[in-house]
Amino acid sequence: MIVSPRARRLAIAAAVAIVINACSPASPPPQPAAERAAVPPPDPATLPRGPRVYVTNERSGNLTVIDANKNVAIATITLGKRPRGIRLAPDGKTLYIALSGSPIAGPGVDEKTLPPPDRSADGIGVFDTDRMKLVRVITSGDDPEQLDVSNDGTRIFVSNEDAATASIIDVATGKILTAVKVGGEPEGVEVNPDGTLVYVTSEETNSVFVIDVAKAGVVARIKTSPRPRSIGFLPDGSRAFITCETGNAVDVVDARRHRVLTTIKMANDTIRPMGVAVSAAGDRVYITTGRGKLLVTIDPKTNAVVSTTEVGPRPWGVALTPDGRIVYTANGPSNDVSIVDVATQKVIARVNAGDGPWGAVFVP
Repeated sequence: MIVSPRARRLAIAAAVAIVINACSPASPPPQPAAERAAVPPPDPATLPRGPRVYVTNERSGNLTVIDANKNVAIATITLGKRPRGIRLAPDGKTLYIALSGSPIAGPGVDEKTLPPPDRSADGIGVFDTDRMKLVRVITSGDDPEQLDVSNDGTRIFVSNEDAATASIIDVATGKILTAVKVGGEPEGVEVNPDGTLVYVTSEETNSVFVIDVAKAGVVARIKTSPRPRSIGFLPDGSRAFITCETGNAVDVVDARRHRVLTTIKMANDTIRPMGVAVSAAGDRVYITTGRGKLLVTIDPKTNAVVSTTEVGPRPWGVALTPDGRIVYTANGPSNDVSIVDVATQKVIARVNAGDGPWGAVFVP
């Protein structure tokens, strides 16, 4: 059995713990712990109707709900440990959220100093937007980070960071059908538009693994620029845009032949592509850039950067309205969400979230 370096580090951390036990616009300050305390789920009848943005907060373990009409937070709901990836099911009212008991290990953190992972906290949270509550947590595999849902809503595909696998989960039973071996530290997960393939990024091997949904196995591997993070397909499925953090680049992939066509380099090494969202019309690709503080807009016709907007510190998760007029970015260090008007390329509002906003999804 091949053991990834990350898994090896976590095993060492667990052993160490056992031994120890035996012997831009102005950013709002982080929310006080008292403001992040667990609260009962809100009464849906008391909340305004209309489109919403749901934001996972990795450090505070909860979900911020934003009224997209008024650009204000209307609810904070407890989820579990380290909520990160978030997806809307085809039914338009169920959210799937990756929860992880693995300790946070940010840049520069020595993982040998971390406590062992709490595997009982790993799972995929199922959130009902009608009832505004977490209704169940289903098995996911170790350390789920990102996920996507099949076009028919019957399957969930999950990257298991510590296990170097991609789990395929049956929604009806909540059970793992199979765990597909992929490269070390898998992260981004994206189903292609026709639902036949799943792309999974591997940070450790600088690759994207292509999984055939019908065969439940890897059918291709794409070498990318260093540390691929997220994937965004054009609506016609012809190309995919892969954000590569330490490569300071976005790789443009032929999504039918599974090979890199070209690489879009960022202006400097501080701009590190992280999240990606593609407009429904396929005419724009939006990239968050972590410590680069920017939202980068790419024209897929020319594969050129056409604009940049400073949104806040270390933006990661990104969501887009169906009409393509508004972009939302989750800014982890400042505990807020930036709302960008696409026409003017300006931040029109910043809304306080929980501690460490990570993922975002727009629900019409």
